[in-house]
Amino acid sequence: MTGDRLTKAAVADRALRLADEEGLDAVTVRRLAKELGVTPMALYWHFKNKEELLLGMVDHLLTDVRADANVDDPWQKRLRRVVETVVGVMREHPSLPVLLHSVDKTRTESFNRATNDTLTLLADAGFTVEEGYWVATYLLNGCMGVVSGQPGCPPGTPADQELEWRRQKRVQLEAMPAHRFPMMIRLAESYRDEPDMDRYYAFAVDLLIAGVEAMAPRR
Repeated sequence: MTGDRLTKAAVADRALRLADEEGLDAVTVRRLAKELGVTPMALYWHFKNKEELLLGMVDHLLTDVRADANVDDPWQKRLRRVVETVVGVMREHPSLPVLLHSVDKTRTESFNRATNDTLTLLADAGFTVEEGYWVATYLLNGCMGVVSGQPGCPPGTPADQELEWRRQKRVQLEAMPAHRFPMMIRLAESYRDEPDMDRYYAFAVDLLIAGVEAMAPRR
């Protein structure tokens, strides 16, 4: 990629790919310039330092996190779509939770817009602005937990080793003392087959939204 075709989005995309594959520590201006085939100085046209680069990555990732403009839909349905979008982005880019903890995300346009949209939805549900912010924070952290705690093999496990990983996990659980951990032993059965990720994520989003719905009538 030559300098005249280098865009801010292209730099953020390549940085995100590097972070997803090797971790956030791998993202340096020098490494990124090498990946893009340009000099480090070419990147400074878009990002003056690494902090600005990380903020740009967050801003780029959250671009599509918007509340549906269709106000005819109930707030629950619109909020669910926001949560599903955030979860989808995190599944595709596992570096996002680390990124969100690494920078002041309120310095990005897309995060502030997504938060503002969510607060508007929650105001429709009867929450105060302060309560709405608590709920929005709960949902964001919930999304992070849902993705990082997904069932099955740890991220990065080679496909040809997944069956063995599940076997070892099953053996580990089945070896627990039955009189002390009977439910953990029953849980071992769930490792016989590959987890149904679509079912897991649908259940997880239901759980997050149910908590908000349960609180809303009390406002």
